[in-house]
Amino acid sequence: MVKNISILGSTGSIGTQALDVSRKLNLNISAITAYSNIDILEQQVREFKPSLAVVFCEDKAKEFKTKIADTNTKVLSGMDGLIEAATISSADMVLNSVVGMVGLTPTLAAINAHKDIALANKETLVAGGSLVMDALKKNNVNMYPVDSEHSAIFQCLQGMNQKKELKKLILTASGGPFFGKKIDDLKDVTVKDALNHPNWSMGAKITIDSASMMNKGLEIIEASWLFDMPQDKIDVVVHRESIIHSMIEFVDNSVIAQLGLPDMRIPIQYAITYPNRYESPVKELDLTEISNLSFYKPDYDTFKCLRACKKAIEIGGTALAIANGANEVANKMFRDGKIKFLEIGDLVYDALNNVEVQEIKRVEDVLSADKSARQYVLDSVK
Repeated sequence: MVKNISILGSTGSIGTQALDVSRKLNLNISAITAYSNIDILEQQVREFKPSLAVVFCEDKAKEFKTKIADTNTKVLSGMDGLIEAATISSADMVLNSVVGMVGLTPTLAAINAHKDIALANKETLVAGGSLVMDALKKNNVNMYPVDSEHSAIFQCLQGMNQKKELKKLILTASGGPFFGKKIDDLKDVTVKDALNHPNWSMGAKITIDSASMMNKGLEIIEASWLFDMPQDKIDVVVHRESIIHSMIEFVDNSVIAQLGLPDMRIPIQYAITYPNRYESPVKELDLTEISNLSFYKPDYDTFKCLRACKKAIEIGGTALAIANGANEVANKMFRDGKIKFLEIGDLVYDALNNVEVQEIKRVEDVLSADKSARQYVLDSVK
């Protein structure tokens, strides 16, 4: 088990739960970062006493530096600060839980600094998967999934003898707040409606992604990279209770599933302590209380984002970064009341059809495609 950890995105849902796990495991916190929430970050600095704290927003960083002037914690800002937090010498592992494409560059920096990665930032693998996987191999570094679905698959795979025994991966999806709805039902849904997730407590961006099922599309891409599986061997099944977090099927058609209450502290802790297991603060699963487990096929017609992600995989290259970048902007525009819910999927699909796709040779190719996709969405809405 690691002893020192750096947490990127420590004030968000995953970050705060990672600190809860770290507190229980008595880990040393080398660095923590936030986008702009300096109130929570100050509380974390005073409790965990990291040597470095980063506020991505430069104006907030100046204010934060004054707030914690009585501590020994160094304060930095921007991408340079994130990279320093990701490469800090005292950390054995970097847990990346920032939201969005901003997570790619510090992840690559951490890998090149020979840090093991606990990954909760989907966009890192979605947009730059080929670069990340190559860097992992080159530096002989481990990456452990934190997303509940990918952690579940990772745990199930511990029972596999040889890769040729694996038939397919089965990702479960809660279906979000709009399960069973059709296109006509979703024309005028509000941001409040979309943020009303039935099972999980997540940040706004990820919760909207769950409502549009973009989240599951991103997870298909992520699973393809993490487990070296083609998309035609990755299925999605809607499982409303969020008790089975994902499954694998072997060539003999036997299926292994990982079950647990919908609490992110289980996969966070397993990523940190692998291959060992420790008691966690999560309540024990009582199947008699759950009583029923239900399963449904996903609706690819209504939830266009899910279909767009599968198309992006087929296209390859920077198409994955284009789909992701377009979604990040469209998601934010919906939350800001500038577009309607169904337009998120339309804009992602349109970006895939209209932004030039290139082969990925370096990180600049990914960043350029991301920028072009974002601009395409902004221009389309104007």
